[in-house]
Amino acid sequence: MGKQIRIYLADGTSTGIRHAEITNWSGQALACPRSRFSELKDWEEIKRPGVYFLFGIDDETGDEAVYIGESEVVLDRLSSHLTGKDFWSELIAFTSKDDHLTKGHVKYLESKLIQLSTSANRYLVTNTAAPQLPSLPRADRDAMEEYLESVKSLLGVLGHRVLDPYASPIRAPLPTDTLKTSPQNNTEFSVSSDALYGTTQPLTFSLQTSGLTARATRTDEGLVVLTGSEAATETRNSLSNGYRSLRESLIASGVFQRVDGKYETTKDYLFKSPSQAAAVLVGYSINGRDHWRLPDGTSYGACEQEISNSLLNQLNDKK
Repeated sequence: MGKQIRIYLADGTSTGIRHAEITNWSGQALACPRSRFSELKDWEEIKRPGVYFLFGIDDETGDEAVYIGESEVVLDRLSSHLTGKDFWSELIAFTSKDDHLTKGHVKYLESKLIQLSTSANRYLVTNTAAPQLPSLPRADRDAMEEYLESVKSLLGVLGHRVLDPYASPIRAPLPTDTLKTSPQNNTEFSVSSDALYGTTQPLTFSLQTSGLTARATRTDEGLVVLTGSEAATETRNSLSNGYRSLRESLIASGVFQRVDGKYETTKDYLFKSPSQAAAVLVGYSINGRDHWRLPDGTSYGACEQEISNSLLNQLNDKK
């Protein structure tokens, strides 16, 4: 189901304070760079109970980091973080337009948000521990779960997909007439243009070359190489400097871990293109659009060509 989101730019720029809301939702979000924190004193929206995110870079690892908190008066708690926490450069706070968000509600939201952020594994969560989930009446709990869905939507629109796992789960089964059977293992998989273009079902590709096996899922953001995929231990001269640097950082951070003469990925990792993913894994220049393949051998490039052809045919049919 679609959502209508309104974002108000307080000074007309995308880098200043932004107020965001979803039509027919009682909640609201306020995003602010650290350098503009003093301007928040004029915003009544942040002088209410709510939850907040502090975003920045971890000094030790260089990873994107987040701290999640709650308060009965969000602005007061945020003021203490100006001197208490150095890593953050941006904050996003969520409150309510009415008076129905209580201390119990925001404690529930804080606990769930820390759990979701840790599970998504996109950002380093700097909270020392997740607070215990408080007990709420069933109606209040369901209302807070709905609130969380809106928080997730607005966070993404405001530039931080901290709650979203890299590899999204299957959202709906495909009609049986869109499925084909792989001759290798008789398993069903989708190659329909609806699935490819509409992302009804994420597609899993395999890379099998140089004695390595890797699996990846096509998402809206790029190609997510899945946990347990294999990578070479050596690099060749053909690997570009940019890919070489990324590969070295993945080794240093532990995303690539040495196992039985190979590297294995220790978590899902997002690459911006199939060629970037393939080259970093195998250690040399390679065309990922040709080498990432579906179970029937269809290449990543051929899948995208099918999308293009399908769209052109649909446009021609409407003429």
